[in-house]
Amino acid sequence: MSKTIAIVGVPMDLGGNRRGVDMGPSAIRYAGLAERLAGLGFAVEDAGNVRVADPDQGRAAHGYRRMDERDLGPRGRAYHVDEIVRVAQELAGLVEQIERRGAMPLVLGGDHSMSMGTLAGLARAGRRPGVIWMDAHGDINTPATTPSGNVHGMPFAVALGLARDPFPEALRGSVEGGASALVAIRDLDPGEKANIREAGVSAITMADIDRMGMGAAMEKAIAVASRGEGIHLSLDMDSIDPDEAPGVGTPVRGGLTYREVQLAMEMLAASGKLRSLEVAEVNPILDEENRTAKLAVELVASALGQTIL
Repeated sequence: MSKTIAIVGVPMDLGGNRRGVDMGPSAIRYAGLAERLAGLGFAVEDAGNVRVADPDQGRAAHGYRRMDERDLGPRGRAYHVDEIVRVAQELAGLVEQIERRGAMPLVLGGDHSMSMGTLAGLARAGRRPGVIWMDAHGDINTPATTPSGNVHGMPFAVALGLARDPFPEALRGSVEGGASALVAIRDLDPGEKANIREAGVSAITMADIDRMGMGAAMEKAIAVASRGEGIHLSLDMDSIDPDEAPGVGTPVRGGLTYREVQLAMEMLAASGKLRSLEVAEVNPILDEENRTAKLAVELVASALGQTIL
């Protein structure tokens, strides 16, 4: 694990249908992320935020094209895709630079559509990681299978090469399904189930965790992701039960408990294989006194080696 961590924020909420997660990077920083990591002995660099057009300002300020009928054509539905792709490409370039100089990328969201940029950047730097994708949702829809058109439900499909147009080749196929595990899922669309099987992703549902326990579930996930070149953690805060993490973009009841998700992070740290990570979908508008961002900081610290003793 690198002793230098480079933080990049992606203040984007274009991938969903609810405003607020664009403030996630600020909330996580305000919760003391850099100070916590410095206390663990890391050199912390903050590269600032990727620029993202604000949908309330639109074309006049940013050249941003609002969603319209062009998003509903034969390519399938992918709302706001032009700006999301541009942001992802810019993020990929930053992550590539961080990875090439031997630092650890830590990407803060923002909605989960940013992940296609994170993973593309790692691949451009020559590393195809194994992936642990912790999420209430599969995020593995394509424009053809999505019932909503929300791109934050598609980034894993893009990274796996399942989703093609309108996503450019430069963002596609950056990871392998056989080295990827979905953890804590409990809300899948019908098309996602087929996509998981097609990609060969290992899916560990909340029902599986109920049966086998979090320790066994993470042993399986780490073993699968270890087939890649180091492990990338993509942590959607909605993987955690809303009672613990109320400030998320798309909450789903029945998620991970505080101790379950802490154990997951501690096991990742103990594996010694974590080389990059991202935190997605913190929504301060829906939060209670920044609880969810504070929890995100705790979990990042645990994943990077903070221990009880």
